[in-house]
Amino acid sequence: MRTSRLEAFSDGVLAIIITIMVLELEVPHGETFADLREATGIGLLTYVLSFVYIGIYWNNHHHMFQLVDRISAGVLWANLHLLFWLSLYPFTTAWMDESDLARVPTTVYGINLIAAAIAYYVLQLRIFAAEGPDGPLRRAVGRDLKGKLSPVIYLCGIVAAASGSEEREWTSWLAVGFFAVVAILWLIPDQRIERTIREAEATG
Repeated sequence: MRTSRLEAFSDGVLAIIITIMVLELEVPHGETFADLREATGIGLLTYVLSFVYIGIYWNNHHHMFQLVDRISAGVLWANLHLLFWLSLYPFTTAWMDESDLARVPTTVYGINLIAAAIAYYVLQLRIFAAEGPDGPLRRAVGRDLKGKLSPVIYLCGIVAAASGSEEREWTSWLAVGFFAVVAILWLIPDQRIERTIREAEATG
């Protein structure tokens, strides 16, 4: 089975997720920056963070499937598993925003982030299994240091959020800081897959 339908479906789902998130933002009634701040609160900040995450997954998903020629049923289900967790981003983002970064919503948001990361890793494993031990994606990923470091930072953010209270609101901001660090880490261009594609084209 070729990858074109899987990629088109995934692109459509991610586009809908982004649309839903932006529709959650409240339009200011006035015309000043103060009106914008009053209407959105921290909503614009949480939207930007989640938008960046969706963009990162879209980018990496696109690059990954450039090295995949055919997919199995296991890859299809793993991809749906990833899309399930990503489809929860609008809900967990809105809850965190409307609660002003309260302890439980921020913790749930972090759990959503790490669940999506695990789902992406599972998708990679299913592709590895479908390709065999010498598949190009396996060679491109290599040791995957960023993939191993990210869950640790997510867990730090989840622990920080879960330890918060009304007297310790700063812990939620610390948690968001940890989540932002992972996003920044993945915004740094990762040339592993593109290098593998160039090498394949040069030898092909």
